[in-house]
Amino acid sequence: MDRQAIINELTGEIVDYLKNQGLELVDLIYRYEGKNLILRILADRPEGGIRLDECARLNNEIGMILDEKNLLQERYLLEVSSPGIDRPLKTKDDFARCMNRRIRFFLHELVKGKMELEGVINKLENESVYIDIGTEIVEIPLPKISKAKQIF
Repeated sequence: MDRQAIINELTGEIVDYLKNQGLELVDLIYRYEGKNLILRILADRPEGGIRLDECARLNNEIGMILDEKNLLQERYLLEVSSPGIDRPLKTKDDFARCMNRRIRFFLHELVKGKMELEGVINKLENESVYIDIGTEIVEIPLPKISKAKQIF
């Protein structure tokens, strides 16, 4: 199975499990660090606020699920943690939670001649985020966003 197929299968299993726990998958990172396969799962409540003891429990339970289903054919290190205060914003729901907050966007493609924009989210419509950059409102299509983070 190729890398992307493994990530898709892992994501499906983990999203379903977390959803049943009243949690959501914020990010799944599957990569090698040296010779070690690392699987990092960032989980949170939809409104934020996962606790350390919940992360420890999830680490054990997700590890058992992955082992039972034999999703990874090699040794791996599993890390389940909170996304923290600088939680990455990826989905329309993430941006909706940050309405009227200042966000920094890192883009795949130029928007207004820039690969990085910063502004206050003032509207979500269809598949775009609209931000106030101080001088104008700029539309950023979701597919053009590489990553985004709230500025504190």
